[in-house]
Amino acid sequence: MTNQHDLTAHIQANVSAALLEDLRPLSRKRHGEKAAEFQPLDITANLIPAEQNGSATIITRQDAVLCGREWFDACFQTLDPDCNIIWFAAEGDAIQARDVLCEIHGNARAMLSAERAALNFLQTLSAAATVTRSYVELAAGTRAKILDTRKTLPGLRIALKYAVKTGGGHNQRIGLFDGILIKENHIMAAGGIHAVLAEARRIAPQGMSIQIEVETLEQLSEALDAGAKLILLDNFDLAAMRAAVQLTAGRAELEASGGVNLSTVRAIAETGVDRISIGALTKDIQAIDLSMRFKTL
Repeated sequence: MTNQHDLTAHIQANVSAALLEDLRPLSRKRHGEKAAEFQPLDITANLIPAEQNGSATIITRQDAVLCGREWFDACFQTLDPDCNIIWFAAEGDAIQARDVLCEIHGNARAMLSAERAALNFLQTLSAAATVTRSYVELAAGTRAKILDTRKTLPGLRIALKYAVKTGGGHNQRIGLFDGILIKENHIMAAGGIHAVLAEARRIAPQGMSIQIEVETLEQLSEALDAGAKLILLDNFDLAAMRAAVQLTAGRAELEASGGVNLSTVRAIAETGVDRISIGALTKDIQAIDLSMRFKTL
């Protein structure tokens, strides 16, 4: 995962893009107009006097794991730097239906203009953290770590991987640039398992992880003979996973992938694999039901 400085930059980029979708349509920009002169445009919010202040509370309608506070805050404070947000739940807390999560005080126009973008982030990231927590709890007591994948919503890779960590999971590689994952086509193009692993070791920067995917126990044996230390078991059934753990005997870390859901994850974890990667943590998520209750002051 990224450091706090990089995370802050990602948050600012995410929030800017989200607000741009709502407030700064390109068709409104006049030729020669400087960016600083191009003001946010919310036609409906202009029904409210510019100097009007307001307050609001955010309520959750369902149980969840809270995640995304920094994205939420940034939406409001980008439009109103004096906006004050008081939180009653911490990042990563288990929240319950009807809980009041926070109070917001600030300029009424800015609050209403930022509302949808802010809730979108909080609902989406809380959803990823919530489903991750469910998987982590089901795997508790085994050696298996719950990992995400690169199956993320476009533009929200870092945010969703942050949510997975908030839910108690672990991050796979961030992208194609920070880890090697050798799949079937790579093996075929490079001339086999031994050849592709040798080439991976030659080109990998120091400290970069090298993982190879196998589809059979025979391929697993070959990968172990070639010195693989991180192996992904692609769509192995439970019996094959148990055999893989026995065959490996601690010589490499084994990761299970494919066919993982809330009904199967416990049995998979009990086979003895070290890691379980799940695309559904960040791809097949349903937004947490939150609402903002607003009033003018």
